[in-house]
Amino acid sequence: MSQNLETLSQALLEAATRAGADAADAIAVQGTSLSIDVREGQLEQAERSEGMDLGLRVFVGQRQANVSVSDSRPETMATMAERAVAMAREAPEDNYIGLAAPDQLATDWDIAAFELADPSAEPDPATLQADALAAETAAQAVNGVSQVQSATAGYSHTGVHIAASNGFSGGYERTSRATYCTAIAGTGDSMERDYDGDGRVFQSDLRAPADIGKSAGDRAVERLNARQPTTGSYPVLFDERISSSLIGHLLAAVNGSSVARGSSWLREKLGEQVLPAALSLVENPHRPRVSASRPFDGEGLATQKRNIVENGVLTGWTLDLVNARKLGMTSTANASRGVSSPPSPSTWNVSMTQGEKSREDLLRDMGTGLLVTSLIGSTINPNTGDYSRGAAGFWVENGELTYAVNECTIAGNLNDMLTGLIPANDARAHLSRVVPSLLVEGMTLAGN
Repeated sequence: MSQNLETLSQALLEAATRAGADAADAIAVQGTSLSIDVREGQLEQAERSEGMDLGLRVFVGQRQANVSVSDSRPETMATMAERAVAMAREAPEDNYIGLAAPDQLATDWDIAAFELADPSAEPDPATLQADALAAETAAQAVNGVSQVQSATAGYSHTGVHIAASNGFSGGYERTSRATYCTAIAGTGDSMERDYDGDGRVFQSDLRAPADIGKSAGDRAVERLNARQPTTGSYPVLFDERISSSLIGHLLAAVNGSSVARGSSWLREKLGEQVLPAALSLVENPHRPRVSASRPFDGEGLATQKRNIVENGVLTGWTLDLVNARKLGMTSTANASRGVSSPPSPSTWNVSMTQGEKSREDLLRDMGTGLLVTSLIGSTINPNTGDYSRGAAGFWVENGELTYAVNECTIAGNLNDMLTGLIPANDARAHLSRVVPSLLVEGMTLAGN
């Protein structure tokens, strides 16, 4: 697969040169995916897709254009390049665009060390169906579960190759194997729904389907007889399942694209405290068997470990080449590239410092408040950090879970919320965002 993609990406560059481009980069992506859904013990849906997509970005002076196609015939690539060059000639000039300098490029990497692709054979549909059925059966066996909304098992294999006229050429393959289950408990207006799932690079690392199904059923039953909490100001504990969303808001605010536009609530916070002094946020794109790992970014720069936040202090932005130039900085090798658009900044694997206490310890210490296990909708002001989201979970009284909660809203300001975080020690190490349960000591709850 990889050699074919390399040949195609080089052919795109040659077509761009013949069409009159001053410079160009190309990406070739080839993938296979298989998904099996079951319902009530029977196969409900089976989907398989195979395809190839090609993307080409051309430069004519300080003008650029991007085109994509799913046809790899030489005549199609030639037409694609000609249209891209014609589009670029009509585009506005941009002094910040351009490929990386040759001395910025990644030149040596050990792709095997990243373990991005499981070498074992693609699972057959019967194997995936058996996994989905096992998850569904386990969920149905939970007392109180009225039905299983969905049980799915899937697999994907993707190859990527990027090449550019500055001399860069590199590619890799990825695999993904996943099982998910959603269960419903109760009947009529009192029905509640919850889910569980697991996705891994290697099949051998995947949790047992029966474990996933039982967990989904247990979670759905626990949410029965939910009610609204009393409106007021309370501590809120974000469960590990959804706590990474809080850090996701921070990562969005340090994205160089937002900062360059002046639309980030952290735009004036570089070098200042944004998390408690004991906490750091570390990006490591070289972790093996993790979905967001990669040896180079979408512009051919070598990825590297970096501290986004160190001991509570924001150390830098997440940058690709264009936004680094706009801000007078250096790219952090965080360019993400698809076939249909130019590169843009994105974050790879991120890990947050864990605390010394368990989630149960934090529940005990918080006294009275809300454990949030599900978030609904989002109203986040990117300029001010004002935060408001629908939430569901469990009411905590005297440090113990007392009843399920739904139909409430939690609100605050991200700057205040993040600087006062208290982390637990329950983060799952295999995720691309390793974030434990997080306690925010004061938020506004709107209930009844």
